Amino acid sequence: QVQLVESGGGLVQAGGSLRLSCVASGPISYVNTMGWYRQAPGKQRELVASITAGGRTKYKESASGRFTISRHNAEKTVWLETNNLIPEDTAVYYCYADICTGVFGSDCQDRWGQGTQVTVSS
Repeated sequence: QVQLVESGGGLVQAGGSLRLSCVASGPISYVNTMGWYRQAPGKQRELVASITAGGRTKYKESASGRFTISRHNAEKTVWLETNNLIPEDTAVYYCYADICTGVFGSDCQDRWGQGTQVTVSS
């Protein structure tokens, strides 16, 4: 069974930092894009950052310059380094990955982690 397990959330003061981690496990033949979404109370889930298998990154405008996404393909792991956190960053952060389970990178679908809470106090 394919799983994504996140860690690294918590409570931090404004201006602080957190490093979120997400590891994919199970019968995986290939992982395409990986990334992070977040959902604040009463708001829709939004993309924070993503990274392709080739290392191309994309960021939400408000995260650019403060957050850094990286990955290790062989370890099927993606990280989100968050710096200079502000209260508006408070949300549940969800890891996602486009994971293939078939031969030659076939049978691909998006998978989601269970979410990790990030709370930034002012």
